[in-house]
Order: sequence, then C-alpha cells, then structure tokens
Amino acid sequence: MSTKKRMQEKYQAWIDVRKRYHLSHAHIQMARELGMNPKKFGKIANHKQELWKAPLPDFIEALYFKRFGKNRPDEVKSIEQLYAAKEQKRAEQRARQQLRKQNVAPDRTENKVNEDPVQAACGLLPDEPPLSEKLLKERRGEFR
Repeated sequence: MSTKKRMQEKYQAWIDVRKRYHLSHAHIQMARELGMNPKKFGKIANHKQELWKAPLPDFIEALYFKRFGKNRPDEVKSIEQLYAAKEQKRAEQRARQQLRKQNVAPDRTENKVNEDPVQAACGLLPDEPPLSEKLLKERRGEFR
C-alpha cells in the first residue's frame, strides 16, 4: 500500500467544487480572488430552482468584472499548480533550514559578556563606546 500525500483541505475543497459545478480553472481562480467560500457554492448555484439567479459561472464572472474591471485574470493557474508551487517552496525552505542547522556557528554564549542584572544596575559591566564612536571606528576600518 503506497502512502499518497493528500492535498490540504482548503485546496481539496476548491477541486471538489470545480468538479461538482463543472467550473473552469479561471472560474475557480476568480472565485478565490473574490474571497468566496467553496462550501457555500450550493446556495449560489441554485439557478434551476430559483430562476432569477444567474448560472454560477456567469455570476462569478459578473462579480469579478464588477470588482476588478476585467473579464478574466491575467494569468490563470489551476489549484494543482498552486499547490505544487507551494510544496516546492516549502521543500526549498526545509532544505535551506537543514543547511543552516548543519553550518551553525559554535556556541555563541562564549562570546557574550556575563550580564548580571544586579551588576548592570550598579554600573559594573564594561562600558561600550557610544554609537557615534562605533560609527567613526567602522568608517576608519578599525571596528568590525
């Protein structure tokens, strides 16, 4: 038995709506950009019982034109393409994170001064140069 990775529920809901109401990828993308809820499409796609309602694809196109002033999105991507791109980005992030974990610098606590709040309140910690002095040294190349 192979373990097939399931798509997230929010993407799967849009795929189910596309199949159930025979919508195109462009209609699904328009509905997503409009912020429509895929679970509520049954109420909207009731044009056979309620004759005054427009068919769902026409309704989505009309709303999209009203909101964005154009008939279709400039670039149409399917849900599967969006999900694949997101998964690829997530895999790249994991790989970068693994590299960062492997190339971690030595423990940074060795370089820190022991900062005791009581000593800091009494002024016993070593003084740091003022910011302007740091900037001057940095410009001269002394401080890095």
